[in-house]
Amino acid sequence: MTALTSTPDGVDVVRAPRPGGGAVEAARPPLLVLDPLERFLDDVGIPAGELAWRRIGDGQANVTYELRRGGQRVVLRRGPRPPFPPSAHDMVREARVVAAVGTAGVPVPAVRAVCPDDAVVGAPFYLMELVEGEVVTGRLPDGFDGSGDRAVLVHAAVDALADLHAVPLEGDVAALGRPDGYLDRQVRRFAQLWPLNTRRSVPLVESLAERLAATRPEGERAAVVHGDYRLGNLMFAAPDRVAAILDWEMATLGDPLADLGYLVATYSAPGSAPTPMDLTPVTAGPGFPSRADLVDRYAARTGADVTALPWYEALALWKSAIFCEAMYSRWLDGQRPDDDFAPALADGVPALAEAAAHALHRHERGSR
Repeated sequence: MTALTSTPDGVDVVRAPRPGGGAVEAARPPLLVLDPLERFLDDVGIPAGELAWRRIGDGQANVTYELRRGGQRVVLRRGPRPPFPPSAHDMVREARVVAAVGTAGVPVPAVRAVCPDDAVVGAPFYLMELVEGEVVTGRLPDGFDGSGDRAVLVHAAVDALADLHAVPLEGDVAALGRPDGYLDRQVRRFAQLWPLNTRRSVPLVESLAERLAATRPEGERAAVVHGDYRLGNLMFAAPDRVAAILDWEMATLGDPLADLGYLVATYSAPGSAPTPMDLTPVTAGPGFPSRADLVDRYAARTGADVTALPWYEALALWKSAIFCEAMYSRWLDGQRPDDDFAPALADGVPALAEAAAHALHRHERGSR
């Protein structure tokens, strides 16, 4: 493993902070600063040896590295380069969430150490155990395309979600959020974020906030809500077994159908209008269950009333439009110059709003 290549206006990894100031003060700060990181690894008991690293994952927000030293392999997860809102990319909280749900039996990597000090690598971060497995997004890994594997894999993802939503809200898990008023807070918070995130007018995004608030379902019960539950955030040990659920930054306590709506909204299906949230394009191929199949399996496993699920799909797509607009605005402002995802959001955000409006129309006319 080696350092990532330099970009024209900065590097991703440096050996030491710049003279006279921390790495975070650079015009384009690095993502890893090796000397202070190695001292931190010493302090938390990672054996001595030559440090090697590589960037892993396909996340558009937070950054993940595999580290190897002294015969051990761990994963470092940190937020992106600043600036970003103070409440965003809270890796200390995410580590607390992962530890809490792990204790409750949810398949997650074990947390090894947490660093709240941004003086080490330029942002707070945490270390977790490396989990071996496969992530499914654009293609099926070797050994995952046997007879029936496509349906088995998707069913395993739905079953893992049902199991997550069955976790008792007690102990450390009970402290992860305030479930009362979850849906109202989601609509209100993202409606407030839109004018802060955008540099342009997309009237449909604003009108959707009013329609979502006016048609909000009552909600059935409270559960741990992952907030970003999709195939690309699952590590599979085999087609029928989820080894780990990843990326817990958005997790809280709330309405579990928000997770199911997000899973359906990010699950690519043949014939559906493309959006930037088609995050598992492989599932548009033959042999994969339909979106309706996902919903039916979840309902059978949990007993949930899924009549209002199109509203939750609309919520997921509308929220996605708003946080994608933040990425697009940061790119316009020159803060994400090497981002090849953000330019497509010029059209992608309006497409997400249209998809949300279509899902909400289904809800309003009582159609799944």
